[in-house]
Order: sequence, then C-alpha cells, then structure tokens
Amino acid sequence: MLRRLLILIVPLLVALVAALGVPLAFAVVQGETQQTYLDRLGDASRFASLAENALASTRLTALKEELKRYSDLYGVAVALVGTDNRVIAGSGLPVDLDQPDVATGLKAAFGGFRGDTDQAVWPWEDVQLVVVEPVGRDSEVVAAVVTVSPTDRLRGSVLRQWGLLGLIGLIPMMGVVLVAWPMSRWVLRPVRRLDEATAAVAGGRLDTRADEVGGPPELRRLARSFNTMVDVVSRALRRQRAFVSDASHQLRNPLASLRLAVDNLAPHVSGEGLEAQRIAVDEAEEMGRVLDSLLAATRLDSASAAEPVELDALLATHVPAWRALAEQADMSFTVDVPTGMAVQAPPGGLGSVLDELVGNAVKLSGGTAVTVAAFPAGPWVELHVTDDGGGLSADERTEAVRRFWRSTKHQNLAGTGLGLSICAELVTSAGGEFRLDEATPQGLDAVVRLRA
Repeated sequence: MLRRLLILIVPLLVALVAALGVPLAFAVVQGETQQTYLDRLGDASRFASLAENALASTRLTALKEELKRYSDLYGVAVALVGTDNRVIAGSGLPVDLDQPDVATGLKAAFGGFRGDTDQAVWPWEDVQLVVVEPVGRDSEVVAAVVTVSPTDRLRGSVLRQWGLLGLIGLIPMMGVVLVAWPMSRWVLRPVRRLDEATAAVAGGRLDTRADEVGGPPELRRLARSFNTMVDVVSRALRRQRAFVSDASHQLRNPLASLRLAVDNLAPHVSGEGLEAQRIAVDEAEEMGRVLDSLLAATRLDSASAAEPVELDALLATHVPAWRALAEQADMSFTVDVPTGMAVQAPPGGLGSVLDELVGNAVKLSGGTAVTVAAFPAGPWVELHVTDDGGGLSADERTEAVRRFWRSTKHQNLAGTGLGLSICAELVTSAGGEFRLDEATPQGLDAVVRLRA
C-alpha cells in the first residue's frame, strides 16, 4: 500500500515540476536567443554604418580589415552584399547567399526592412543565427550587412541553465519524497495494523483488537468501529456456542429417554402396533442423526484454520474401514495415492470429509467400483473420490452442497442432507476448494482441492 501511495504521489510531483519547469525552460531559450540576436544586431548595425561611409567614399580597405578582425575574434562570418546580390566585402569566412534564411533576410533588407527577429534556437538544433541589416534606409538602401553566427555557445548556455533548473526542481522534489515516505508510513501504519487484526480475526482469534491510538483521527475512528464490531461478533459467537452446548445437553437426554421408552414398548405391542413401534424407533434414530449433524454444522462456524496432514498416515487409519464398507456393498475399492504427500487440511477434518465421500459413493451411487486418488496440481493437491454409478445432473451437483438437500432418488435412504455441505465448509475453511464433477464415462467425482 505504501508503494502504491508513493507511486501516486511521485508522478503528481513530477507533473507539477514539469508544469513549472517547461515554461521556464522555454523562457530560457527565448531569452538566450534574443540576447545573442541583439548582440549580433548591434554589430551588424555598426558595420552597416561603416559600410555606408565606405561606399560613399569608395574606400573599402578599412571596412574589410574591420570585418576580418571581428570574424577572427568571434568566429562570425560577415559579408557586405550589394543590391545585385554580389559580395562587396567579406570577413574571410564564406557566407552562402542561397541559404534560405540569408536569402529571405536580403530580400527584406533591400526592401528597406529588417528581417524576422522572432527566433528560438533549441539545444538539439544545429543551426546558424542569421542577421541581415540594410545599409541605408527606405528606398535609399544600397547594400546589406549579413552576419552568420554559429550557435554552439548559445546552445551550450541553454543546456547549462536547463541543468541548473532541473537541479533546482529535483532538490525540492526529493525533499518532498523523503518527507512523504515517513508521512505515508505514519498514515498507513494503522491501516496495516487493521489489516493484520482483520486477518487474525478471520483466522479465529477473536481476542485480537486494532490499534485505536496511532494514525489520523479518521483511521482511529475506523479502528474503534472495527473493535466494536469484533466485540459484537464475539458475543454473538459465545451465545451461539452456549446455545449449542445447552441444546446438546437438553435435547440428548430427553431423546435418549424417548428412544429407550420406544424400545421398551416392543414386548407389549403386536401386529400393527409393532410396525408403528419399529417406525418410532427409526424416527428416534433419525432425530439423533439430525441433532448430531446440526451440532457439527454449527461448530463449523468457528473453524477457519489449517494444519499439515500426511496422507500416508491418514489413509493407513481409514482405508481398512473403507475397504470393508465397499466389500459389504459388493463393490470394488481402489486407492491410487502417491506416497509422501502432505496437504494443508482442516484440523482433524480431512478424515471425516473422506469418510463422508466414500460412504456416499458406497451407499448412494448404485455403482460397482469406488476409487480414491490424489495427484499434485502445482501448489495444490487434488483428492478425488470417484464412483461409476448413476451420478448427478449439473443442477443436482450444484444443489448437493447446500444444507438439507437430498436427491429425489435417495429420499427413502437414511441421511440428513448435511454431509456434503459440512464437507464443503470444512475444506473451504482450510483455504481449499470442494466441488462435484461428472466422472468419466459415468458416475460422480467428488474433488477436494487443498494446498500442498
């Protein structure tokens, strides 16, 4: 979360610095270019004044020497060009009169105007700065002075000022980032602790509380609300467990007495009364099973942990009973589980889950074979309990994991409709996945997917 917050803050800072820096960078380019242009324009105006006097007296020697000294000193090419586009005097460095900027400037100068002064030389542009100054005014223009300046120094100066601007902008931005780091940690510390407390509560540690002291006021209020919510949930669960304990105690004794009384009626009834007595016994047994299943389902609400379980040890204690159950139903039984596999399973619950799945496959499938298999699937281990019976339709497979659902073809068989829903909740509480698939070529495939 801290990284995401900084990722949000830093681009905003960069955008702010850019919004301020780009206009400043453009102003630096304009200012440096304008300053260099004005310097060259002043020199060209002086040469134009000298050239006007020299042309009037036809004495060009001093002008040529002046142009040469200027060119040697500054590296700027200078030429006096007549109205016939002929170079009258030069500094020694060549001036290309066909260059577009030079040609445009001469055309404007011979018309009595000064060329365009709105120029901007960017650091990446290797161009020359051209200044053309007319000699004479208006219709009396007799020549023009052309200066062609390299822009290496100009572009270097712009780059140096840009670097200085970047450094000036980088220092406060780094300062803001350095301040934002501890500030963000301070703001997000209660969020991190609240997240840790939430994970602990989800793991069943209902005595965990969030920090109500540190952080901004809004997060302290959130922590107090979270703690209040945990208190309410804890009280509700305590009441629920107390109810389960009381119900277990209060219902089991009367149910046991009722079953004993019904059993004792057997010697005293005959005919239709005996049949009614037998039905009453079956109903009492069914009530006992329903009570046990309801109590087991209620206890699941507090189970949300997982522990490593060795499949070898678990199968060693359960396979003999599964095999005997299958033989009793005249079905073949196969185990295909590699040795050395371990999974993160609900504490003490994986054996019960597999017992339920194997028992369902034997009692309810109507098939001839049951297989228990397991194989790794990346970070997961998949356990499959497969039969070759009639199976369930897609809608029935969806409904089968809901409490109290029973297939229409199994209504006359003993059961509560809670077994698969309890299996699904146990597996899910351990961070796994439970589903019912269609087996190939027929039958039902109960899949338990747990982390290795």
